[in-house]
Amino acid sequence: MEVETAATPEHSREFADVDINNGSVSGASDEEEVPAPGSVTLEQENDLFVSAMTPSEVHRRISASNLEEVLTDDGDYFVQIVISDPQKVGDGMSSYLAYKVTTKTNIPKFKRNEFSTLRRFSDFLGIHDLLVNKYLRMGRIIPPAPSKNIIGSTKVKMSPQQTEPGTPINQEWIEIRRAALERFVHRTAQHPVLRVDLDFINFLESDQELPRAVNTSALSGAGVIRLFNKVGETVNKITYKMDENDPWFDDKITEVEHLDSNLQKLSSALKSLVSSRRELSVLTGLVAKSAAMLSTCEEHTGLSRALSNLADVEEKIELLRSEQANSDFYILAEFIKDYLGLFGAIKCIFHERVKAFQNWQYAQMQLSKRRENRGRFELANRADKLDQAQQEVEEWQGKVQRCQQQFDDISSEIKREMERFELSRVKDFKANIIKYIEVQMAHQQQIISYWEAFAPFAREIV
Repeated sequence: MEVETAATPEHSREFADVDINNGSVSGASDEEEVPAPGSVTLEQENDLFVSAMTPSEVHRRISASNLEEVLTDDGDYFVQIVISDPQKVGDGMSSYLAYKVTTKTNIPKFKRNEFSTLRRFSDFLGIHDLLVNKYLRMGRIIPPAPSKNIIGSTKVKMSPQQTEPGTPINQEWIEIRRAALERFVHRTAQHPVLRVDLDFINFLESDQELPRAVNTSALSGAGVIRLFNKVGETVNKITYKMDENDPWFDDKITEVEHLDSNLQKLSSALKSLVSSRRELSVLTGLVAKSAAMLSTCEEHTGLSRALSNLADVEEKIELLRSEQANSDFYILAEFIKDYLGLFGAIKCIFHERVKAFQNWQYAQMQLSKRRENRGRFELANRADKLDQAQQEVEEWQGKVQRCQQQFDDISSEIKREMERFELSRVKDFKANIIKYIEVQMAHQQQIISYWEAFAPFAREIV
């Protein structure tokens, strides 16, 4: 079953747009945000609950659901993605970095089994925005894209042009960004639905340049709108408390909050560890230089030889300390940072559920008002108003049912997503912890070998 390509989506709004009008599509000028219960005047009611889902989006939702049943994490399908060869394109402030995206897969939805293309940073932000606008309201966890680095990107823009095309740019922050982009697409490709989304497939497969995602610019008008929407979302999260009737969500929200809080503490500790290791590496280098200088002015032959070899050992250990700092950073610190972002995405789907509940409650409130109006017309024998009042009651009864159905759907989807996330999280943590231990053990064994080789020189001092 084919999944239709989505049009460029609008930015997420303060409250959820709920399809309670049987899939009817209104013009863009009729779309409004659904306010919190009790905050809307009667004149606004006819414009509320305009569906945000076009017929193609409804078809895509059904298609994705069917694909999920076929392409599960337990199957033999795979997607391997490597981000490499960052290169500067253009010159001056209009220049940008492009990355080579190489993909290997056996999923039938892809046209080829192995292919590569060039993508700029804004393309990654663009595909993330597309996936968020498609799937967040359904309750799916969308891996967060790497954050912008305005200072780093400006330095690259202002740096001299490369002498040869394709020459790698050896800057630390570019490697950090490259690794973050690779982890982002890898996590996206792990999701059984996101990896077969046509926009994501086109992002990986197409040799053509993607439409410029101008709305990803931090200084764009859309960026300012996003900032205000984010403030509104934050205020709504703080001021509106949902009366939870499902103990599973109560327990899971508490668990997520505790994990997120402790991960933040671990992230802060790892940052300090990385900084300390790098400082230790620099200090070790100073010891090596000082020992080397001392050996040149030492008249005792055995002692001079020992000091010279000590300087060599300390110089080697300096490099190992630097490698240890890098393993602390790339294997653990960045890994924990990614999961902090994932827990942020989980909080977003929980909030989408709260917004669906708000919409449901608002529809129930409007239904009660319509019933009251109908009762007053019946008591007053206003036959001329009674038919319209009855029609409004029936209309809002349908809206209440559709709001309730969406709330039930997103609740069920979140439970499935969390089950998949927990399995993936345990597997990820196990793999990274084992990798970190192995790297640390290799470093320690190397240090031991250095000191064992140095010991005879120390014993020869007489």
